[in-house]
Amino acid sequence: MKYDNPETVIDRIIDKVGNNMVVGTPLAAGKPNHLLNTLYNRVKNNPELTLKIFTALTLDKPKGKSLLEKRFLEPMVERIFGDYPDLDYEQDRLAGKLPPNVEICEFYFPAGRYLHNDYAQQNYLCSNYTHVARDMMDAGVNVLLQMISKGQFEGRECYSLSSNPDVTLDLARLMQKRYSDDGTPFVLVGQINQNLPFMYGEALVNPGGFDLVLENPDLEYRIFGPPKMAVTDRDYMIGLYLSTLVRDGGELQIGIGTIGDALVYALLLRHRENETYQALLRDFGIIEKFGSTIDKIGGTMPFETGLFAVSEMMIDGFMELYEAGIIKRKVYDDVTIQRLINENSIDETITPRTLDLILMRKGIEGSLNREDFVYLKKFGIFKPELTFIDDAIVTPEGRALPNNLDDLENRKNIYQLCLGEKLTNADSIQGGFFLGCQRFYDWLRNLNEEDRKLISMKSVQRINQLYGHEDIDRLHRKDARFINTCMMMTLSGSAVSDGLENNRLISGVGGQYNFVSMAHALPSGRSILNLRSTRKTGKGETSSIVWNYGHMTIPRHLRDIVVTEFGIADIRGKTDQEIIHQLLNITDSRFQQGLVETAQQNGKIGANYTISAAFTQNRVEEISKKLQHYKEQGLFNTFPFGTDFTDEEIFIGKALKILKRKKQNPTTMLWSILKAFFTPADQKPYEKYLRRMKLDKANSLEEKLYQKLLTFEFSRFDKTD
Repeated sequence: MKYDNPETVIDRIIDKVGNNMVVGTPLAAGKPNHLLNTLYNRVKNNPELTLKIFTALTLDKPKGKSLLEKRFLEPMVERIFGDYPDLDYEQDRLAGKLPPNVEICEFYFPAGRYLHNDYAQQNYLCSNYTHVARDMMDAGVNVLLQMISKGQFEGRECYSLSSNPDVTLDLARLMQKRYSDDGTPFVLVGQINQNLPFMYGEALVNPGGFDLVLENPDLEYRIFGPPKMAVTDRDYMIGLYLSTLVRDGGELQIGIGTIGDALVYALLLRHRENETYQALLRDFGIIEKFGSTIDKIGGTMPFETGLFAVSEMMIDGFMELYEAGIIKRKVYDDVTIQRLINENSIDETITPRTLDLILMRKGIEGSLNREDFVYLKKFGIFKPELTFIDDAIVTPEGRALPNNLDDLENRKNIYQLCLGEKLTNADSIQGGFFLGCQRFYDWLRNLNEEDRKLISMKSVQRINQLYGHEDIDRLHRKDARFINTCMMMTLSGSAVSDGLENNRLISGVGGQYNFVSMAHALPSGRSILNLRSTRKTGKGETSSIVWNYGHMTIPRHLRDIVVTEFGIADIRGKTDQEIIHQLLNITDSRFQQGLVETAQQNGKIGANYTISAAFTQNRVEEISKKLQHYKEQGLFNTFPFGTDFTDEEIFIGKALKILKRKKQNPTTMLWSILKAFFTPADQKPYEKYLRRMKLDKANSLEEKLYQKLLTFEFSRFDKTD
């Protein structure tokens, strides 16, 4: 049933499932915000109702806490996020004002957002992404709310789950099974938003798949699109190392963040400007230090066969790789066809040999039945205009050909009259959900149908694990490289990716464990965890490679490849001593000796061990110095794929970041305030930036303070740039 009023939809939901609602709604961009707000406020104002929401990555427009943050963000947010409606439950959660009859449970946080929010920490659900639907069912979910798009497919109206088929498909199936088993009512609800790209694959659903649909053009809004963030020198170096581990003809998965952007940038350099790329590898001694690992695992030449991409989160970097012709390897959801392609026995061009080999491999029977006929049309082996009548293949001209492929003369006629030109129903990208900048959404919406069909949105069960479809996935995912970010790595080879040792959660497990485990299950697969070698804490800068830590995401027995801005450590199958040696080689040199001594004190490396001189100059300043030469040639820009920030905002943002770091140390902040007041900088060169912050004229003591501080910071980094 379709409605144009969200209040009416909520009425129907309560009619169907009663007063106690357990709602599953997609992570990130797939939430139907108007429906969620209407439902939340209905429950908030009626104590007889209860609501529990299961979700992840709740997104809202940045607000800012201080006067400086608010003035910086407000015009930018209006420009970038437009009419995106914030979620009311999120505003109340952040303010500590959730009513007692509402509970919000999330399995993945935006990084660091809820580190100091006790409610969110207490209601975090630790779950592998592939287990989320199961865990929602255990909690009694009875309502699914999803944002969808509407379009045409093969001449009929269809809905697309678009950005989020990930958990929805499995959840809907499980709720239907529960209803069949014990009669527990449930309701599937969609809100149409035509700003969502109409995506194919498993995202396509019949309109009858939803019990209730909200369709009101006045309630459609801009999809949440976070702006591209700055890529640092350290990110670029990590991306450069990662790019050497990707094998042509293989499969690629990339995690979230600016390191993913840096990897994409390096892959583009490798493909488009290979001479420059090779020069970089020489200048940084990458081949000299890690050449044997690169030869064994990856490559450094342009992509000829190209890559196939599979990722739970389809990032906007895949757009860049697709447009560059790097992501171009096509796969097919059929074991017989895919095996023949992997063997180089056939390619996408259909010839008589294509049909012969499929017949020989028992992909079809010698006497074609209707199922075989549909299969051959589905993959383009037979022309789409053919029909199958009374066990005969009928051409558009009405000629009937016997279904007997064992008759060689008949098969020759089939070669001549029935064969298509190219294999169809291929995938070049498979994703569970997507999130990216507005340019990415525009690109998806504007892709022609043929290209968009190469992007297949699927259930997270199909993306993040092999179970249930192992044969075809093993064929698709040859030379798979699963590339994800962690926060810390212990010298024993375990990774810390989602939380701290005090049990406060930074983000979540998501799919990282699944991908690491899958890499070990695939003979040619590799898990590659990357991290910046140092991190800032309340104690200052510390090493991200540590002796041990009181929290773990990936256990040491699943160790594989680790990359920092200082190199590559291949620690799969290595002894404890070898693991420590490898990880020390990619540690910031300021912290190497302390870690050596700790390992020696605990008897895990030899008492006389010293780090090779080739790895004792691991300093970020050295990286930046070498990269500067290439920056002067126009490479390694701060925003390699553009940004929604204006030049003024980039300049001001740099000062705000410096001030934010200084605020963490009261002594440093006080000293900066004193210098700003007693050795004030000239404001004239920075008037346009002060005007953007409404500080060109200071009308209060607070404004005067910020005016002086900002001008002082502007003058300091302006002189050093």
